[in-house]
Amino acid sequence: MNKPKEFEVKTLNEFQELVDKKHFSISQAIVSSILGNLKSRKKNIHMLSIKCLEDNTIYDITLEKHNFASTLQENLKYFEEREMYEQCAEINSAIKTLSKIKTS
Repeated sequence: MNKPKEFEVKTLNEFQELVDKKHFSISQAIVSSILGNLKSRKKNIHMLSIKCLEDNTIYDITLEKHNFASTLQENLKYFEEREMYEQCAEINSAIKTLSKIKTS
């Protein structure tokens, strides 16, 4: 299990802009958190944190484990666009593993 990435922003709107623009660092953080927690027994996994300087607050983003496969599938295209094929193979392997777990 790895430590979730922390994004520091001035305002929450700044973070929302990163999400809207599909900033790759967010996708990397999410995929890394999922891959690092594949064997976890927790139902909710801490994906990333947003440190908002304006209101001096940290927001934690979590994901339910049953959403891992669909979230990996959604983020796979961003790795394909960047031709990061080793990571794509790792993501595909994790999706297959998670699919086997669901069907058993």
